[in-house]
This record gives sequence, C-alpha cells and structure tokens, in this order.
Amino acid sequence: MPLYRALRRMPNPRLTGLGSGLFAAAVMFLLACLLRLLFDGSLVAYGVLFLPVSALTALWVRPADLVSAPVAVPIAFAAGILPICGGSDGFGGQVIGLLTALAMHAGWLYGGTLVAGVIASTRKIKLMTRRRQQRLRQQQQRHGQGPGQMRPPQRRVPTS
Repeated sequence: MPLYRALRRMPNPRLTGLGSGLFAAAVMFLLACLLRLLFDGSLVAYGVLFLPVSALTALWVRPADLVSAPVAVPIAFAAGILPICGGSDGFGGQVIGLLTALAMHAGWLYGGTLVAGVIASTRKIKLMTRRRQQRLRQQQQRHGQGPGQMRPPQRRVPTS
C-alpha cells in the first residue's frame, strides 16, 4: 500500500504524440550529456536509463496517442546517443560511430521499445474495456433493464 500511495502522488501529465517524442528525446539527450561528463560516456548506463524513460513515455502519453509511444522511444534512443557514440572527427566518423553504437546496443533499444509497447498496449486494452462497459451500461439504461437483466440482442433475419 505505501508504494501504491507513493505512485498515486507522482505527476500524471498527458503528453501528445509529438510531446512524448520530444520529452523522451530531450531526456535521453540530457542523460547522455550527463553520462559523458560523469562516466566518460557509458553506453551500458545509457541503456539502463533508457528503460525507465521508455516506461514514463508510455505512461504519460495521452490515450488518443498511445500508438506513438513505441514509435517515439527508439527515435529518442538514437537522438540521445549522439553525445556518447564515440565517433571520430568529421561527419562521416560521427555517422559511423552512431551506427556502431546503435548496432552494439540494440538490445537496450529493443528492450525499451518492448517496455513502451507493453505499457501502451495494456493501457489501450484497459481503455477499450472501459468504453465497452460504458456502452453496455448506456444500452441497459436506454432499454430500462437492470445490470443483471441484459437480454441477448435479437437478430433480424431478412425475408426472401
């Protein structure tokens, strides 16, 4: 119960699809800069920190934009890894360093995307169930039936 109460006190913003992508990209970029300063750009620490950012992104996106969370987090991973990818001087060296870092740490990328996908899918299923229950209640109220008196819908068979 104390954990539940603590979680209920946390902020509960509702971000749009674009806002959730910008949030994830900005946080991952700032974390990468911080890791570069403190730990000389540890990619493993970056991957570990990517998982909770993915979860928060999926939790904070608004219900209408749930599908955008699993799309936004891999983009945020790639955008944030730039300060610590370790490429050499020049544009080509930076691109090769970025691609190498993405290939070597794809497990973290897949894991964070999976976390965001599972959370977004669970939220969508809960939302669809809640809407279906509301529709059933409204139908019951329209037809003057109690909650336990729901009759199966009558089918009309076309006459030929």
